[in-house]
Amino acid sequence: MSWFQKTIELRARPRGFHLVTRDVLEQLPELSKIDVGLLHLFIQHTSASLAINENADPDVRGDLERHFNAMVPENAPHYVHTLEGSDDMPAHIKTVLIGESLSVPVCDGFLMLGTWQGIYLCEHRNAGGSRSIVATLQGERRDPL
Repeated sequence: MSWFQKTIELRARPRGFHLVTRDVLEQLPELSKIDVGLLHLFIQHTSASLAINENADPDVRGDLERHFNAMVPENAPHYVHTLEGSDDMPAHIKTVLIGESLSVPVCDGFLMLGTWQGIYLCEHRNAGGSRSIVATLQGERRDPL
């Protein structure tokens, strides 16, 4: 059994749901050395989250953004934490609802995502900046990482 960990950096993106599977794979060549295992991804931010969902139709990402904006609106009168802008408290709530981590099975050097699944960066701030994800690989390896 082998363990490997590194931080993946994602460039800044606008508010919304962004497919980042390719970004993760490009920065994690070590994945190809795992026969069977698990990839755990943890985003180190309180105003962005990670999810797995539709990887083909971009309308899904737009619909998710519109739904979460309706469900968790800006400028709600009961928000007390407002010093960092009208998008900040809703961003924290959305992160709690969606979550900050994912676990994906690995087999023969590939993520075992379904045919229509991809990894999303869910950016909840208007200008959240770059994002850091801690990637931890655990598994049986083909040869040394």
